[in-house]
Amino acid sequence: MVTHVPAEAHGDERGALLSFVEAQRGGIRRSVLGLSEEQAASRPSASELSLSGLLKHCAECELNWLRMAQQRPNERQRTEETWGDSFRLVGEETVAEVLAFWDDVAAQTAEFVAGLDSLNETFPLPDAPWFPKDGKVSMRWLLLHLIEEFARHAGHADVVRESLDGKTAFELVALASRPE
Repeated sequence: MVTHVPAEAHGDERGALLSFVEAQRGGIRRSVLGLSEEQAASRPSASELSLSGLLKHCAECELNWLRMAQQRPNERQRTEETWGDSFRLVGEETVAEVLAFWDDVAAQTAEFVAGLDSLNETFPLPDAPWFPKDGKVSMRWLLLHLIEEFARHAGHADVVRESLDGKTAFELVALASRPE
């Protein structure tokens, strides 16, 4: 769903890119508004995607890319065996905890990006068959990739939410903007 991000967002390219990242985060975060844990975990379509799973996946995805850019170990690194757990809440995890975790990751991303000398700085891609050998990407690429990743999953979340209770993204934007 389109939400307006002002062209002058924070006055520069990095601020504008971070604003677009946040706009797409918002689409996913709003998808769980007013839902119970059970509703957020339900899978109302042929897909295995749930709203709480999409939320967790996007939060962990952002952390993973941030840690790669920082060239630090990812404290939530997934293995082939645990990959599926990144798409569902496990144990005692709750939607509220995942939202708080993502808030923290988003703040770390904003702080990291603000501290960069340039969005042209690069970091190495991991060794994987889907990345070029010895590949590197810029910090600008990182932000554009997060926008792409979150927009894709925000679209998934729109379909899942509408399948659950008929609420559309427009209704969720209105619901989120109401004063408490």
